[in-house]
Amino acid sequence: MAYAESIVSGGHETAGRPRLFYTDGYELPLPAGHRFPIEKYRLLRELLEADGGFSLEAAPLAEIASIELVHDAEYVRAFVEGKLDGAAMRRIGFPWSEGLVKRTLASVGSTLAATREALRRGWGGTLAGGTHHAFRAEGSGYCVFNDIAVAIAWLRAERGMRRAAVVDLDVHQGDGTAEIFREDEDVLTLSVHCKENFPLRKQQSRIDVELDARTGDEEYLRRLEDLLPRVRGFRPEIIFYQAGVDGLAEDRLGKLSLTLDGLKERDRQVMKLAAGCGVPLAITLGGGYAEPIRLTAEAHANTFLTARETFGREEMGHERVESR
Repeated sequence: MAYAESIVSGGHETAGRPRLFYTDGYELPLPAGHRFPIEKYRLLRELLEADGGFSLEAAPLAEIASIELVHDAEYVRAFVEGKLDGAAMRRIGFPWSEGLVKRTLASVGSTLAATREALRRGWGGTLAGGTHHAFRAEGSGYCVFNDIAVAIAWLRAERGMRRAAVVDLDVHQGDGTAEIFREDEDVLTLSVHCKENFPLRKQQSRIDVELDARTGDEEYLRRLEDLLPRVRGFRPEIIFYQAGVDGLAEDRLGKLSLTLDGLKERDRQVMKLAAGCGVPLAITLGGGYAEPIRLTAEAHANTFLTARETFGREEMGHERVESR
């Protein structure tokens, strides 16, 4: 039995509140002054708990075998056992700890759980994940394992799915995802990002859209509206949405000038596409580094509120999707 089979029972139940999976129960010890905004994950969960419209569940830990469907086994084992060298850990951006290992496994596990939920009710979400800078044999930019790539590999191994689309709207290019699927014609990688931002050395996605610094809502949404029909034309069996909110004007690492309302409309466009195509949508978090960080948590919360509003109670026919 595959890892994700143990998360959600079989069938296609759609009643009840949407389920979301969180990872902030696993402590990530960081030194004083570290730039990573670890508190956003707790703030986001608390905002959604206060809303009362979601079932929030602690993410399970992914099994090593699931991760090794994508990642080099030697790299995986070295990370888990704390044997990566200092240069490799500096590229990742975190000091190694048991807490980092558990939180990383939970991040991948939450995306696998969200994927199963998407198959069951039309959409699923994780309050983590979107670690798109991780390559097959190395991590980078606060990303250790590429959770979306692992979920696609799991779907192929356990569900027989082939065609997936990754809509990556984080302000930073999804370079790891692009490289992992560079020669895979059955995965559409789309990245809309700021060209004057990390990573300095970009990879080649199937579709890359590079935006100038300080791009605002109007141009961003126009460009996105022009792009999304290409996702529909690809005819994916599932869409993964990397919903980073670091394009927010207040983000200290983003360099774009999007507003909270602009991000909500961005989310709505992606979700309407998936719902209109009858294709499951799995939502991962991605980046966000606003000052104050509560703005980032609010923007992330809006993504899930928009999903609940867009999909509503009109659940899709997932038996058709799963039987392809």
